[in-house]
Amino acid sequence: MSIYHYEKLLILTKTYPSPSLKYRETSCVAALNQKGEMRRIFPVPFRLLDGQQQFQRWEWIKARVAKATGDNRPESYRIDVDSIQRLSKIGTENAWAERIQWISPHMICSFDAIEARRQATGETLGFIRPSKVNLIIKKSDQPDWTPEENEKLIKDGLFDSEEVRQRNPLRKVPYDFYYTYESFSDGSLPIEYTHKITDWEVCALYWRCIRDYGNDWEIAFRNKLQDEFSQTKDLIFLMGTMHRFRDKWLIVGLIYPPKVEARQQALFLPCPND
Repeated sequence: MSIYHYEKLLILTKTYPSPSLKYRETSCVAALNQKGEMRRIFPVPFRLLDGQQQFQRWEWIKARVAKATGDNRPESYRIDVDSIQRLSKIGTENAWAERIQWISPHMICSFDAIEARRQATGETLGFIRPSKVNLIIKKSDQPDWTPEENEKLIKDGLFDSEEVRQRNPLRKVPYDFYYTYESFSDGSLPIEYTHKITDWEVCALYWRCIRDYGNDWEIAFRNKLQDEFSQTKDLIFLMGTMHRFRDKWLIVGLIYPPKVEARQQALFLPCPND
């Protein structure tokens, strides 16, 4: 049995929730601990957490975690959500200098290299810099939740707060989003890849565009994720694999610091106090 222990975790991203029989709905969270080690934290019923525990991206938290059982990916850990303490947030000063320094040790030169590393070491989280990105939008084969999934989502827990009971139902995004991009390997010609995006922020952007632009949502959506990101951002993909299919990669998070010629580095990377 895994032993729980406290770690400080820098939150990098979380995936859009999915229905869960045990937890009603869950997200997968990617983070770095205070030693700079990658962590995949699951399951996290984020929308069901007390408001004071709903952490943000690039925020340090402290929580009890234990190595996941039934998931031999080295980064996978379970979390005691009741133990979550929010500490402090890393800002965007100096063109995201401190944020970039935390993730830099996990930057991989190409998608081929990140897959080769997985085969060699089993590691299943890492960052790559794509080029020539193109956003693909496809209608989902399943545009709404199944009756079984809806049944999981509508259940209330015995100890739910009033805030949780009044939450809006989790909506199914009726589209799937992908990036097609080029990645170089060992100085050779670029290779084109296509991977699905599961970043919660991307799905939240979809719902905002639906709210603000109605049937014209796709124009604003593409403007953000393709035009703006290509022209003004140094786009980085946080890649991760699926539990059931270890060789199937997803874009689980988007990192988008501004494009700059040089980024001033901090002298050291502080870890927040308790």
